[in-house]
Amino acid sequence: MTKEITTKRMTLQMIDETYADQVLAFAVRNKTHLEEWEPLRTEDFYTSSVQQELLRDEAAKNQEGSLCKFWLFLDGRIIGAVALSNIVRGVFQSCHLGYKIDEQEQGKGLMTEAVEAVVNHAFKNLRLHRIEANIMPRNQASLRVVQKLGFQNEGTSRKYLKINGKWEDHIHMVILNEEME
Repeated sequence: MTKEITTKRMTLQMIDETYADQVLAFAVRNKTHLEEWEPLRTEDFYTSSVQQELLRDEAAKNQEGSLCKFWLFLDGRIIGAVALSNIVRGVFQSCHLGYKIDEQEQGKGLMTEAVEAVVNHAFKNLRLHRIEANIMPRNQASLRVVQKLGFQNEGTSRKYLKINGKWEDHIHMVILNEEME
């Protein structure tokens, strides 16, 4: 299993609970920035013990193959994450894509660089056929990331996910592994 990917400017790493304080610092630093795009978080989410627990669960899911999550490191600091979740094998060979980046690092092309590397990993190494990203229509920056990489709009799912306490519509963006056609 690939646990690290190097891009032009970053290192993408699968991590364990020993990184809890760094993940916590990222979460606290970006609390206001990310809350518009994520589920409601309880205050204990912003504690080292909860982050350790989440990272242990994440590492187990990475190991079993239902998750492939990489944290983005720039100059030794966590600046975001890219995850392939709900990985389903068999006749489906598909997953969901999610990502987040530090507010201070937006607009520099770093997320496009990271997502491109993870999509390549998913297609070449994991041999997935389909990657799906569900994005709120008002999240134009996120939509630009996947559009640049060739994801296609397959329509809008009404009230698809409960984000920040409210059911939100999402645009269903998909890319297929053309090598498996």
